[in-house]
Amino acid sequence: MQRTLSIVKPDGVGKQIIGKVISMFEEKGIKVIGMRMLSLTREKAKGFYRVHKDRPFFDSLTDFMSSGPVVVMVLEGEDVINRVRGIMGATDPKKADKGTIRNMFASDIEKNIVHGSDSPENAATEISYFFSEMDING
Repeated sequence: MQRTLSIVKPDGVGKQIIGKVISMFEEKGIKVIGMRMLSLTREKAKGFYRVHKDRPFFDSLTDFMSSGPVVVMVLEGEDVINRVRGIMGATDPKKADKGTIRNMFASDIEKNIVHGSDSPENAATEISYFFSEMDING
């Protein structure tokens, strides 16, 4: 079993589609084994996205991620990282496959509803940023 982190971003929370996003994962046999809603400070958002600190979108991304509440989740399943990324769709919703979260709900490349870890190493780091082992029920 593999684990990954997924975040329903402030635009997804604002659109009141948290349940729809979770359902799309669960309908594919992915288990939610940890979850909470929180508000990121700009500093916490910068810490989480530090891998992108030299990218031109860093400031706007961290401003956006600290603009409202988010839902962070630990997901578990076989090949869950690739499966979650497939369910989310391409980062740019205009390029996302029909029926994916971003195709159905995202407004642009930054306000794209969800985040998902892109590798086992990043998943471990990202999960530990928000959760202790006691918070995970898998």
